[in-house]
Amino acid sequence: MEVIRDIAACPRPPGGTAVTIGVFDGVHLGHRHVVGEARRLAAELGAKSAVVTFDRHPASVVRPDSAPKLLTDLDQRLELLASTGIDYALVVHFDETRSQESAEDFVRGELVECLRAKAVVVGADFHFGHGRRGDVALLRAMGEQHGFEVDGLQLMASAAAGAQVVSSTAIRAALAAGDLDAATRLLGRHHEVRGVVQPGDRRGRELGFPTANVGVPDEVQLPADGIYAGWYVRPDGVELPAAISLGRRPTFYDEQPFSLLEAHLLDFDGDLYGEAAKVRFVARLRGEEKFDSLDALVAQIGADVARTREVL
Repeated sequence: MEVIRDIAACPRPPGGTAVTIGVFDGVHLGHRHVVGEARRLAAELGAKSAVVTFDRHPASVVRPDSAPKLLTDLDQRLELLASTGIDYALVVHFDETRSQESAEDFVRGELVECLRAKAVVVGADFHFGHGRRGDVALLRAMGEQHGFEVDGLQLMASAAAGAQVVSSTAIRAALAAGDLDAATRLLGRHHEVRGVVQPGDRRGRELGFPTANVGVPDEVQLPADGIYAGWYVRPDGVELPAAISLGRRPTFYDEQPFSLLEAHLLDFDGDLYGEAAKVRFVARLRGEEKFDSLDALVAQIGADVARTREVL
């Protein structure tokens, strides 16, 4: 997949493109369905396939106080989009100026001039441009002017998730509620967060279970506080099984203002400080608890580690 970050470097492929547009936060099963349709149309038309996405969630600019948490940062989103087999990803810089752009100018600039769209695939409820005035009807009207067809797809429902509509909003809600199984089914993969290993207070090491404290950016959606089995992925791609604690450590602190992500890597001894980490959540083992003694806490951690081995 070729990533285009500057419209001056647009490929303008002679055979044109079949394009889909969106934030694609999470690149979940619904997104993959839409991208797959764009690829199918591209093959039919003898064109290239392309996605147009944004370097940040537009809501973070338009309504920052109520912007949703992110399921994926931009790098992860592009990695997941590349795995779909799409030919191009045009990354649009979204700022206050861009938020004022009309839907018509967006179509003329990004779709027609840059990508030479021959087909555009979006969800039936898709809106874009200043004031969200652009929709499927406007795309079809402009398609008649500029020579591209428009396919407005209905939202996809997942049979594996009980016919629930697949959306980033539904996935965020499932994660926030601690329903990791539902989130995994809707994503079509395990939820992954990324951050850098930071120094901690070494309580895990003192208890016999050293942990990597992964600093996850505030804008990223974490699952509900609790204990999880998952994988810790190092920069070289090596995956290590991990018992993951996500929470505010009530046994030690009456009030901790934020949740801390701590991953105990099974059968590993080494220095991880400053390392870029990926943490994948596979199964929720239990909620966070406050223990009356350190002995009780250590016994439970031992049980959690044993259960992690079983799950993984």
